[in-house]
Amino acid sequence: MKNPELKKLNENRILAEDVFNGKEKYAEVSGWVHNSRELGKIRFIILRDFSGVIQITAVKGKVTEEIFDLMNKLTRESVVSVKGKVVDSKQAPGGKEIIPDEIIILNSAEDLPIDIPFDPSGETKTELPKRLDYRFLDFHRRKIQTIFKIQTTIATAFREFFQNKNYIEMQPPCIIGSASEGGTDLFEVKYFDKKAYLAQSPQLYKQMIACSMEKTFMITPVWRAEKHNTTRHINEIRQMDIEVAFAGQFEVMKELEEVVKFIAKNVIEKNKKELEMLGVKLKIPKAVYLSYEEAIKKVNGKPGEDFTPEQERKLCEKYEGDIVFVHSWPSSLKPFYIMPQNENKNSDFSEGFDALYGGMEISSGGQRIHLPELLIERIKSKKLNPKNFKDYIDSFRYGAPPHAGWSLGLERLTQVICSLNNIKEATMFPRDKDRLNP
Repeated sequence: MKNPELKKLNENRILAEDVFNGKEKYAEVSGWVHNSRELGKIRFIILRDFSGVIQITAVKGKVTEEIFDLMNKLTRESVVSVKGKVVDSKQAPGGKEIIPDEIIILNSAEDLPIDIPFDPSGETKTELPKRLDYRFLDFHRRKIQTIFKIQTTIATAFREFFQNKNYIEMQPPCIIGSASEGGTDLFEVKYFDKKAYLAQSPQLYKQMIACSMEKTFMITPVWRAEKHNTTRHINEIRQMDIEVAFAGQFEVMKELEEVVKFIAKNVIEKNKKELEMLGVKLKIPKAVYLSYEEAIKKVNGKPGEDFTPEQERKLCEKYEGDIVFVHSWPSSLKPFYIMPQNENKNSDFSEGFDALYGGMEISSGGQRIHLPELLIERIKSKKLNPKNFKDYIDSFRYGAPPHAGWSLGLERLTQVICSLNNIKEATMFPRDKDRLNP
C-alpha cells in the first residue's frame, strides 16, 4: 500500500468498538480475519482489531461477485481493510454488522503454525513452548492481549502512584563493573577491554539517589543468571523499585501495601472486560503483618530457614486474597546490605521483609545499612570482599541518612493478578536458560 493510501486508511479507519458505540451508517474497519464461514448464499467474516471483533456479512447477489468470491479465499489472520454499510443485526456479535462494498487484502497469512482458538477466552491446543517460539503470532490471541492490557495498567498505576507522591524517577545503569548483591549469578559481558556484567539489581544505585534526593522509584530490567526452571522465575525481569530516605522497613512496607491496593483498584476499574475474559474476580487486598518467627510457626517451617513455595502458598491461603508481610527476617537469610535489627551488628534478626500475595513472594526489601563500618563487617560476614564494593561503601561516608526500599516484579505481579499458571505468560518475550528467541 502506497503512503498516500496508507495515510488515508489511517485517517478514515475506525475501531470495532467504535462501530458499536457510534452512530455511523458507513464505516471503514481494518484488522485480522479471526474467523470465516459460509451458510448457503451468505458468507461471514469475523474481523478482529485491538478493541474487539465485528462481523462482515455478504449475501450473494447483494454484493459484487468479486467481493463474494474474495471472502471465500481469505485465510485466517490475513490483514484486511473493509468499507461498507453498518446495519443492525440480532445474530451478529455486538448487534451490528458491516455489509461490504470494498475489501482490500493488506497481507495474506499462510497456514498457521499454532492454534488460535475462535473463542476469545478459549484455551489453545498448542503447548506453551511452541507458542513462545511463535510469540509474535500468539499475540494475535485476544486472551494474550488481555494480559498485557492489564500489565499496562499495572505499570501505569505504579508510576502514577509515586509521581503523585513527588518521588524522583530514575534510570539505573544496566551494565555494571561488579556484583550488585554478591554471589556469582551474573551474566558476563565484554565492555571494550574490560569485564562487565548485566545488572542483577539496581540496589546500590537507588540507594545513592535516595541518600541525596530522598525518594526515588523506577521500572527497570534486571538479569539473574540462575539455572532454574520453574513457573515463577525468568532470567530477565522488569522490576518496579522504590528507595526512601529517613525510613525503615515498616514505612516502606506501608508504601508497598498502598501501591498494590492502588494498582488493584485501577485494574478493577479499567480492565473489567479483561478480568471477565480471564475469569478473574479481583478484589482490593488488605494487609497482614507478621514477624518471621510468627509466620514460620504458622506453616510449621524450620526457624532459620527460608519458606518453601508450598509454605508460601499455605501462608497465603490463611489470608486469602490479602498481602502477607513477613518482617524482621534472620540476618543470615538476607543480603549483606540489610540493616541488623536496631543497628546491632550481633543481632540474629534484620530490618528486612518479604511480601507474599496470591501464593507467592512478590517483593522483598527492608532498611539498608547506611553506616560504612557496619556495612564492611556485614560484607565480610557473607564471605565477600569489601574491596569489590568500595564505591558503594564510600557513598555512605558523606552524610547518608537511614533509608529503606523494596523491589516488586512486574511480571510476577501480573501473574498473580491475572491468575496465570506460568510467569512466561505474563512476559512478552521471556528469557530463560534455554530461550533467547524470538
